[in-house]
This record gives sequence, structure tokens and C-alpha cells, in this order.
Amino acid sequence: MTGPRFMLVSALGFALMSALVKEAGQLGIPLLQIIFVRAVISVVLSLADINRAGAHPLGHRRVLLFGRGLSGFLALTGVFYALLHLSMAQATILQYLHPVFTALLAFVFLAERPTAATLACITLSLLGLVCMVMPFWVSEAGTPASLWPVMAGLGGALGSGIAYTLVRKLVATEHPSVIVLYFPLVCVPGTLLLGGADFVWPTATGWWVLLGVGCFTQIGQLALTKAMQRDAASRVTSLSYVQIIFAAVLGWWVFGEMPTQATLLGGGLILLGAVVSACMQPRPAQS
Repeated sequence: MTGPRFMLVSALGFALMSALVKEAGQLGIPLLQIIFVRAVISVVLSLADINRAGAHPLGHRRVLLFGRGLSGFLALTGVFYALLHLSMAQATILQYLHPVFTALLAFVFLAERPTAATLACITLSLLGLVCMVMPFWVSEAGTPASLWPVMAGLGGALGSGIAYTLVRKLVATEHPSVIVLYFPLVCVPGTLLLGGADFVWPTATGWWVLLGVGCFTQIGQLALTKAMQRDAASRVTSLSYVQIIFAAVLGWWVFGEMPTQATLLGGGLILLGAVVSACMQPRPAQS
């Protein structure tokens, strides 16, 4: 499994998570409760993997690990809020401005120079984003899209970029599940403090949906971390744009959100960018 292949697994896992988050919101489960249950499941799965690997659960670079957990919590809150108030395609599109932030942060803090293939991927992907975003700025009623969900989506993208850059910094010394563990360690007390009084008891269907949110997020997080271990941050995160394709398909299949011509054109450009990055990126020399 190469970095790009792990990133495709991660993108699919996160797309399935997004669909289940939207379904949980339609079942009347509060935003912070969705994050709380997802975090509890992540704690259990992460600790099991850490125990299997024999790693120290708190890791070594704890300040950076806490920063990764906090940025991930803020990013996920913004992303989930956008998913609950916008269409699945629009929320995912806004989230996927994060590779631009990641490439910039990786250049500034990790001294990773993006290659021509990565820059081409980002350019094509941004063109695809423009094509896909434009039809969503005005709703069917002809009114502008709500400002707060859009701002939450953009904030989630920035938080994701910070989290991914910290992951890239941490993978040299930390076990992947230790890095993932710090996210729920921040989320569990944070969600209880901010919204515990509003929690509700879900139906049986709601519990299954919440379980799916936690499991698919864990798959996405672990695959993302392993991708970061095997390749440059700016490259693998630019490949993650294909989650938009998965989200468009799931939005149509599950929620009846029919993709427009602009969505298909934008998705084609994004997929082309991913192919450019995966196939034309220079390979490291073999020792």
C-alpha cells in the first residue's frame, strides 16, 4: 500500500462518515453528541491498536499531539456543522480547500517544496472547486446560501490543514493510533462541556448510524496517517480531493441530490488532478 492508495481509502472512509453524519442530523441527534459518540468509539479502537502495537498511549511529543487533537476537534465541528446545514456536495467542497492550506503550511513549517505535479493537481482541483461551488451559492429559492455554514466549512478546511501538517510532523516519532487518539482525548471533554446538557437518547437506528460514523472515521483517520508516513503532506492531501466524487455519488444515492453538469465537470477536473499527482510525481530514488 502506497501513500496515494492509503489516501483513497481515507477519502472513501470520510465520505461514508459524512453521509452518516447527515443522516444522524436528520434523525434529530445534536451536532456535539455526534462528535462525542464518534470520539468515544475512536478512543476504544485507538487504545486497542496501541495495546496491540505495544506503544505508549500518550506518545512522546505531547504538546504537538495536543495541538493536533485541538485543531482536529475545531475542524470537525466546522465540517459537521456544514454537513448538517448544507448539501453534502457543498459541505465537502468547502472542506476540500484544506490541501491548499496544507501545502502552504507544509512549505512554511516543514520545508516541503511542492513539485510541479502537486502544483498542477492543486490548480486543477481549485478549478474543479470553482465549477462545483458556483451552482450552490444560490439556493432553489433564489436566496444566498447561509453565511454561517459556509464560514464553518471554510474554518473546518483551515483546521484540517493545520491538523494534517501536525500529523506530518508527528509521524516520524509517533505511532499512528497515538496520533489519532489525541483527537478524541480533546473531543470527549470538549463536547461534554459545551453541549452535554442537550444530548438525547437515539433510536436503535440512530445508534447504528452513530456507530458507523465512529468506525468509518477511524478508518479514514488511520489511512490518512499511514499515507502521511509514506509521502509528502502536500501530495497525499491533494489526492484526497477524490472524496468530493464519493460525496457526490453518496449524496445522489442516499439523499437524492442529483449532480449537475457543473458538478460533473468539476469532479472530472478534480479526478484529473489526482491522476496527475499520482502518476507524474517523481519517485524517490531506490537505495
